[in-house]
Amino acid sequence: MIVKIQTKFYFLSFSIFITLIDQLSKYIISNYYKFFINNDYILFRFEFIKNYGAAFNLFSGSRIFLSFVSIIISIILLYLLLIKNNINKSELYSYSFILGGTIGNGLDRIIKGYVIDFINLNIIDFPVFNIADLSINIGFILLIFNIFKSNR
Repeated sequence: MIVKIQTKFYFLSFSIFITLIDQLSKYIISNYYKFFINNDYILFRFEFIKNYGAAFNLFSGSRIFLSFVSIIISIILLYLLLIKNNINKSELYSYSFILGGTIGNGLDRIIKGYVIDFINLNIIDFPVFNIADLSINIGFILLIFNIFKSNR
């Protein structure tokens, strides 16, 4: 199915919206963390963590490498969103979520040298994460769902 160019720009706008929400949440937690941290909000609590690596602190201290990876992945995702013609809306949502999260964390790495993580789940023992991480995971879940759906 070929998707109209207006639809593709909608999905690009969706990615930008995710990036803006991610950056706004990190700004708020960075500047007002004393108000938010260590308060329980039923399912989660806020913390303030500077993550110098990738997921689970992998490649810690590899700012240039991780920044480069973020840029390359963002370019590939922009290609998939804007140029690739044989793509369905479900795939576009997947790529939009991943792109928004990749840009959000990539901006942190490039500008600050670290990614701000602040959401800590109370219900399970899980690493602290942020809106960008959540968006990337939603995108990957949708992508995996699309792969299984298309293989039926």
